[in-house]
Amino acid sequence: MDQQEFLDLMTELGARKEGHFKLSSGLHSDTYFQCALVLQYPDLALELGKEIASKFDANQFDLVVAPAMGALLLGNEVARALGRRYIFTERVDGKMTLRRGFEINKGEKVLMVEDVVTRGTSTLEVIDVIEKAGGVVEGLACLVNRTGGNVELPLPLQSLAAVDVVTWDPDNCPLCEDGSEAIKPGSRGNA
Repeated sequence: MDQQEFLDLMTELGARKEGHFKLSSGLHSDTYFQCALVLQYPDLALELGKEIASKFDANQFDLVVAPAMGALLLGNEVARALGRRYIFTERVDGKMTLRRGFEINKGEKVLMVEDVVTRGTSTLEVIDVIEKAGGVVEGLACLVNRTGGNVELPLPLQSLAAVDVVTWDPDNCPLCEDGSEAIKPGSRGNA
């Protein structure tokens, strides 16, 4: 599946939306990617996991880690395709953490998987959790890279789609200035 096929699939399934959105990063945008609408189909989740896994050598990793909620299914499918163990992080009182008895062994090589990366905030938080637990992040992957190359990450970010989507600070959002109210559909939002 090439980038255009993936983006067409996102649009067809209603996972690529246009409107006025408040992103998890706090920025506003006229485009939103709700990857859960694609990942709800097990066959597609499996295929997308394989597509991401194909960008890496399975021997490069011991473990796949993804943040809850948006990347839960994807992380599992990438781990399945690589034949590696999988765990996830989650927010507790606003702080990313490992729970549920999950552990990362000292020196374990980790592939960190996200659904969408915009500012890289969650990505960097998960990397911090992995490193503090003793893991070594050896790869970063996501379905949609919407950083526009403006985010500094410690490793290259592999994705199925790299898109340039306009974002605005809420104080300088032309959609707000036109009287439109931003909706917050993400995992830290209400839908």
